[in-house]
Amino acid sequence: MTAILLKWIVPWEFSWVLLACFVSASVLYLRGSRRLPVSFGRKLAFWCGMAIIYLSLHTYLDYYAEHEFFMHRIQQLLLHHLAPLLIVTAYPATVLRAGLPLAWRVRLLRPLQRSWPWRLTAGVLLNPTVATLLFIAFILVWLIPSMQTLAMLDWRIYRFMNWSMLISGFAYWSLVLDHRPHPPGRMTAGLRVLSPAITMTPQIIAGAIITFSKTDLYPIFEICGRAFTFNVLTGQLIGGVIIWVPSALVESIGGLMALRMWLRLSRNGRLPRKPLRRPAARRAAVVDTVVPD
Repeated sequence: MTAILLKWIVPWEFSWVLLACFVSASVLYLRGSRRLPVSFGRKLAFWCGMAIIYLSLHTYLDYYAEHEFFMHRIQQLLLHHLAPLLIVTAYPATVLRAGLPLAWRVRLLRPLQRSWPWRLTAGVLLNPTVATLLFIAFILVWLIPSMQTLAMLDWRIYRFMNWSMLISGFAYWSLVLDHRPHPPGRMTAGLRVLSPAITMTPQIIAGAIITFSKTDLYPIFEICGRAFTFNVLTGQLIGGVIIWVPSALVESIGGLMALRMWLRLSRNGRLPRKPLRRPAARRAAVVDTVVPD
């Protein structure tokens, strides 16, 4: 029993970068949650998202993702959609910041946030147009058979693929689930609700194409050695359905959450309103334009 458990816990491919990021975020969140009041629901969402990231990238599940197409699609669904959605739902930024020692916040964090590389990177990645395009592009690019082959043959490209999916997911969902009005939020409340419907459309089309394909689009998994023995097209069909249905379902949930936030902002009177011109002022303007001097 212990040997089986160790097999699943021990990473298939060890990564110091992932481990350092995971441990740092976990320690900061634990420290911050002791200093700030954080609800049980937010804590649960954060730790579930963190657990999904670790299980997807740093356990034996990664082996199956490298040797079976539909398992790879499950991994990408977790990294790109579900884990970022859960963590962003927890709104962890203030908690993580509170987890830093005060001296670090003053001497390191503030100068870093004011530096031009940080502002440039944040301005690009959190631009609504860029974030939305990257969110869609990183799904479709890695579905191209030749790109999938490159990722499976080169571990550096494979890790870049996984990190690109994760980072683009965080950037996109942080915009869609922003609890602030616009401005200072970067997306308008209505666009946050509409955006998931836009981004899920190309995924549904790509998933349908893969689902109904009668040829093996990804023979690289045959070269790497498949983890299961059932029919190749059956695994490809399951992978296409995962791209098609669960991805759209997660994005629909994100859209409903954005709608809930929109209604809350409206109920609290936090949505910006265009100033209305007074009728007397409009009549005076009309008289000034009609009556000559």
